Amino acid sequence: MPSSPSVARKTQGPGAKGAAKAADLLAWYDRHRRRLPWRAPPGATADPYAVWLSEIMLQQTTVTAVKPYFTAFLARWPAVSDLAGAKLEDVMTAWAGLGYYARARNLHKCAQVVAREHAGVFPDTEDGLRALPGIGPYTAAAIASIAFDRRAVVVDGNVERVMARLFAVIEPLPKSKPTLVAHAGSLTPETRPGDYAQAVMDLGATVCTPKSPACGLCPWAQACRARAQGIQDALPAKLKKAEVPVRHGVAFWMMRQDGAVLLRRREAKGLLGGMTEVPSTDWRAQKWSKADTDAALPFLKGWRTLPGLVTHTFTHFHLELTVMAADLTAAQAKKLGEGAIWTLLDRIGDAGLPSVMAKIAKHAMKAMG
Repeated sequence: MPSSPSVARKTQGPGAKGAAKAADLLAWYDRHRRRLPWRAPPGATADPYAVWLSEIMLQQTTVTAVKPYFTAFLARWPAVSDLAGAKLEDVMTAWAGLGYYARARNLHKCAQVVAREHAGVFPDTEDGLRALPGIGPYTAAAIASIAFDRRAVVVDGNVERVMARLFAVIEPLPKSKPTLVAHAGSLTPETRPGDYAQAVMDLGATVCTPKSPACGLCPWAQACRARAQGIQDALPAKLKKAEVPVRHGVAFWMMRQDGAVLLRRREAKGLLGGMTEVPSTDWRAQKWSKADTDAALPFLKGWRTLPGLVTHTFTHFHLELTVMAADLTAAQAKKLGEGAIWTLLDRIGDAGLPSVMAKIAKHAMKAMG
């Protein structure tokens, strides 16, 4: 998963040396640019809707993971007005598996604001874009630059890495972010700023990679201070991350007599807000004792504990889940029916389950044959 984008800041244009470096990079980009479904071909005008959609999806997510989601969203909702008119539940279901689900809620909210308050046209300035839901400094800079060709300093994880090596910035992240942003600003040109922003990101993604950078292919190899010192593999330096805590929970896999599984929709706010889930206990630091689990069961009798654990890692914690299964009587199914989303096993894949819930379903179905 890529690093979080740094805050983009307005800076003065590059001097003669910076302009020469930018020109070298743009010449490289014209030959080696990646073909991406949201990227306009050479000479074509970028679609702000496609740029915005891709930038929201790409936050904390890889290009490979985003491609099929972007294509599916664009096919289903080809314009921002179409997305604005969609049901939030449909958007959340289409987003399932991409993670960081607050992005999907803000995506829908932003589309509605653009459709309602801007006649379906995205603002073309950083300030105007930042006023929209779910758009922070980095995303505003990226959209302004790529979609509207405005000079904006765009700094994501790839750009941080390139700048740290090009200028041999040995101070570790995140403390070095302001310095890296300043260096990025010293190179960002007034002409073709959108292409330049994409060029630096492409360079970081394909040449100046985290491990074993291909320095021999880099248009900035001769200017790279880290390469001259032989320290490119060690940069950017990062502070040691704190140990990630572990939380524990118990999931309840309940099947009706016709083979349908009981799913439900989570509350709109909070982690996985608005997503479809397999019911479970709270996720807490303490392991669940038998007494605590018994007190949390939807009903007392007929449960069996499935072997093994379901594990999943969120941004700030690891999760370990025990899965308990039960075959529901008709009376139990009726009692639990309010708010239930009954789903047949062969339709589980269409239920819009987020990744951790899909893991629970896979674990349960495998354990139960």
